[in-house]
Amino acid sequence: MQLDRLVRADGPDERDTERTPPTAPGGTDGALRVRRLYCDREGTEALRDVTLDVDEGEILAVIGPRGSGRSSLLGCLAGRLPVREGEVWFGDLPVHALPEAARARMRREHVGWIGDAPRLLPELTARENAALPLLLAGTGSRTAHRVAGEWLARLDADGFARRRPAALTRAQRQRVAIARALVTGPTVLLADEPGAPLRGRDRLCALRALVAAARSHHITAVITGTGSELSGLVDRVVTLEDGQLVDSAPITGAPTAPEPCSLPG
Repeated sequence: MQLDRLVRADGPDERDTERTPPTAPGGTDGALRVRRLYCDREGTEALRDVTLDVDEGEILAVIGPRGSGRSSLLGCLAGRLPVREGEVWFGDLPVHALPEAARARMRREHVGWIGDAPRLLPELTARENAALPLLLAGTGSRTAHRVAGEWLARLDADGFARRRPAALTRAQRQRVAIARALVTGPTVLLADEPGAPLRGRDRLCALRALVAAARSHHITAVITGTGSELSGLVDRVVTLEDGQLVDSAPITGAPTAPEPCSLPG
């Protein structure tokens, strides 16, 4: 598929009346279950005997030092990393037993992913970058750009929707990455250190925007981090050390719908 075809926002597109953003089928809720999980990365044991439940609609923070296994846990939840032993369940789907094609389909249709760097396409505008997952899934151009624009507005990012990444701040680029992860209406959102490229207020604002979006749309979210900035936003914090789960605690008095912070336009 040619790039100009992907990003074309104007003109008739017969698919606009036939295709809409994908929705989760019945039976695939947002609950996540991990049982006695072991995972190796590059010949080293990354996770050891991890058992964890994430309820549907829960916002969970996974914290720990670098190398503790946080990213590996997200990779297993998304079906990106192979499981040496144990089980990973996404609703009623046994992720650990699915063939690669089925795991890829699960990610495409039900999982939103945010990494520690936005990785936007430099030749596309913010709105075009946010719309890209829908366009690649076959959604019509008008519909994809409309949905992307709506998400950028929800994230207080519509003021720079027509700019390309080079003209955006790091905080603005991360807002676009959050919108890109949400446009398909995922059941589960996995965010691997989404505040890593940011500092101070920008970091907190991006995390607040992400959590507020997940709460308002009842999306199950697992967010990794190293500091305490997540503790006031999420429902529960679990701690990993050397690939093992060492602590799990609910957060009392966590806000139910934190307001996104405005970013410079």
